[in-house]
Amino acid sequence: MTEIDSIVTEARAWLRDHLEGSILFEGEVRPIRLVVAPDGRLVASVMVAMLRCLDVVLALPDEDEDSMQLMVSLEPLDEDGPEGGLADRWRIHHGDPPDVRWATMTIDAAKFRGHFLDGEAFDLRNPLAEEEASICATANRELAGELRAMAIAEAQRRDRPPSDWGLDAPRLVGVDSTGFDLRGAYGNLRVPVDPPLADAASALSRIRAAAE
Repeated sequence: MTEIDSIVTEARAWLRDHLEGSILFEGEVRPIRLVVAPDGRLVASVMVAMLRCLDVVLALPDEDEDSMQLMVSLEPLDEDGPEGGLADRWRIHHGDPPDVRWATMTIDAAKFRGHFLDGEAFDLRNPLAEEEASICATANRELAGELRAMAIAEAQRRDRPPSDWGLDAPRLVGVDSTGFDLRGAYGNLRVPVDPPLADAASALSRIRAAAE
């Protein structure tokens, strides 16, 4: 793997692990929370002024030099339209939205670890998209103990107490080939996996293995 390939892989993982940060537009800085759509776009609850602005930057998780800066283009998302389910996806991850408008975001470019990356480097399409809802439903219904064990193990790997996320009864709210998204009482925890998940069977098997 070349250095740039390694940076791209790390950047994709960083983005999926940092879906809360700041949005910078017209001299304003506001907090923002994101989800990744099955086709790889980002989705957020936004202000009208954000939709009108052509120069929008996301800082994930903040404006520190070690964070990621994404230059993005926003498109309005109609909650009552054919893609309205993306707003529900956001709610499943984060709860009640702070604003009444919605947007999808396409990544135009990024700055990460001293590198400038083209937006095409962020291929976040989910190959498990058609099975994701079934995986989450099965895991939340049948594998609550295993999800908790997985969440606690990941918190320990990060040298942080599970209480930071409120992981007494985490819910699986997202899964893709590179990891699981668990929602605790106080926030979302990303659990990366390697090797990648191939299908629903491998995803559920990985969750069951967390309790062994």
